[in-house]
Amino acid sequence: MKKIVIACLPALLAGCSYYNQFVERMNTDTLEYQCDEKPLSVKLNQPRQEVSFVYDDKVHTLTQGLSASGTRYTDGIYVFWSKGESATVYKRDRVVLDNCQLQNPQR
Repeated sequence: MKKIVIACLPALLAGCSYYNQFVERMNTDTLEYQCDEKPLSVKLNQPRQEVSFVYDDKVHTLTQGLSASGTRYTDGIYVFWSKGESATVYKRDRVVLDNCQLQNPQR
């Protein structure tokens, strides 16, 4: 009996990993923005309260922070701030992507 359990253990662990990845993908929305400079694709994970996007050829994952208006995510260097269908990306308090408009917003 122990041999069967030991033999099945890798398959069970792989199944758990696949399930976790599946649930993670289900909880992630992809938002497409068109900014003045270029398009921006943002992955929004509501349960984790974080966004991720590629800028300067690097993936940046930001966690939700305090905001008086709209929604703000930051990692201490980058800030993604959105309100309604528009967004702005800052790097060290300098605007790097401005006038980003959500494409095909859900209504």
